[in-house]
Amino acid sequence: MEFSYAYKGSTSVRDRASETQLSFSPDTKRPPTYFIGELNKNVAFREAISALHDVVVSDMRFKPKDKTQYKEWRAKQEENLDWVEITNQRQEVKQKIKELQAELYQLYQNSWERRKPYWDARSRFQNYVFQQQLDFYFVFDPVITVHPDEIFFECFSQDESTYGRLGASYEVFKNINEFACGTTNIDYSAALYDEFQKIRSYKTTQFQVDPSGFEVQTTHEETFKEVKIDLPESWVRGFLQVSSAMSLPAIRFDLHPMDIYNLCLILRRHKEKKGPRSLRYHLTPGQPIKIVFEPWDIELTCPRSPYLGSDEQMIRVWGRRRLHILERLIPITQKFTVHLLGTGMPSFYVADLGDMSFTLGLSGWTANDWAQAGNFDLMAPRADVDSYTQQRVFEALRETWRETADSLADRLNLSRTAVLGALGAYTQAGRAIYDLNKQVYRLRELSREPLPMERLRFANEREEKATRFLSQNAITVTSATSDTAGNIALQGTVKENSREYNPTLTCDRDERMIQAECTCNWHQQNKLYKGPCEHILALRMQHARQCR
Repeated sequence: MEFSYAYKGSTSVRDRASETQLSFSPDTKRPPTYFIGELNKNVAFREAISALHDVVVSDMRFKPKDKTQYKEWRAKQEENLDWVEITNQRQEVKQKIKELQAELYQLYQNSWERRKPYWDARSRFQNYVFQQQLDFYFVFDPVITVHPDEIFFECFSQDESTYGRLGASYEVFKNINEFACGTTNIDYSAALYDEFQKIRSYKTTQFQVDPSGFEVQTTHEETFKEVKIDLPESWVRGFLQVSSAMSLPAIRFDLHPMDIYNLCLILRRHKEKKGPRSLRYHLTPGQPIKIVFEPWDIELTCPRSPYLGSDEQMIRVWGRRRLHILERLIPITQKFTVHLLGTGMPSFYVADLGDMSFTLGLSGWTANDWAQAGNFDLMAPRADVDSYTQQRVFEALRETWRETADSLADRLNLSRTAVLGALGAYTQAGRAIYDLNKQVYRLRELSREPLPMERLRFANEREEKATRFLSQNAITVTSATSDTAGNIALQGTVKENSREYNPTLTCDRDERMIQAECTCNWHQQNKLYKGPCEHILALRMQHARQCR
């Protein structure tokens, strides 16, 4: 999937004794989006933007060693070895080895001393080459969005399992000159991270998304840097899945910064050599939150963080070492709000930095990236909303740039379900995002042109099969009941070839799937860790059709 960017020059930094100027070069092919302001909270912004950099460079995928040649050599050796003879010669060989080891130790010492200048020079050369070529390691430029109340950055890790979002309200800046709301890609060079580390409280730092990048003149085309990136569909789909996952119902609680510090400290002090490698959150109403580290069964009690929920919960999450990204934020964070979607499901950690917020989104586990295994858009609100209503909701959101679903429903005189359905559709199309920190929907165009949803819509065959069941009239809704809270419980049957499956599901009043079961083999193996099966989806779609 090819995206074309054009930058007028590169992101630049001007560092003087008393002033630092950070100038980001935006994509000139997008509608004008720019911002000019002077940092008011220098140190806090430096730490937050550096944590965002840690997300970009994060890659915790397991990389096994290739032992093929070793195993072939070992197999040949075992065929030719006489183990009886080796046993008889062991003592004699052991003594010879001891003598040779003493001699080799002295030789190694002499060799190391003589070769030390070479190793030092080679190390300096490798570091130099790495720094010069570092930009090639970061292919995807971050997305920056300017809104009337804040400016925020979004990025993905290299392994596509970690999402980062830094939102800075305008109280973080002073002397704001001008800005134009919108979304753009910015040229984010690797050397810029080093420049961020030079931000100091005693130095004036000017921050700007350079508006001059949009002054396009034919005679100066050579000054533009044209970048064409063939983005993998997994990267784009991952962004869409994150947006959908953030809008799902979650178990929410606050952790004190010292609790996150203790959590990271235990992980630093222990190295797991076997599974399970999970964190178990034990949540008891009115009691301090307890976190158990497997496989050591170390229990961390959080006396500063009571659980304020109404039901007792035990939730396990994996990929815990990605939480080290939050370490740098601990000194400047007032609290961390944790959003857990369920055992083995994604989790979100929102750091409250006062006038800034940092959202860290983690997939179910490190190898389970956002794009391939979790189809959370299938669990998001799926109300059938006509295109005219969708357009009305989108245009209303464009007027204010950020708004709650209730406010939009009142302003447009529409039902909350219809508004959520429309917002869900635009979220899944990359044109809106749910802000976990302020609990509002925000306008955010992920790309300049509409995404090819026909390529991104079906990440796997499950929803495509569900649509086919619907066209074949193979679904029967046998029961549909609602409770006082507005939750709807559905039961039904789905005929596939000669077999019959019995899916059940529960949706809340916002049409979001909160519980589901099915008798098919796929669901028995994966539950909802990889999204709902085609039979659950078909039941939901059939019920929506009958309610029209």
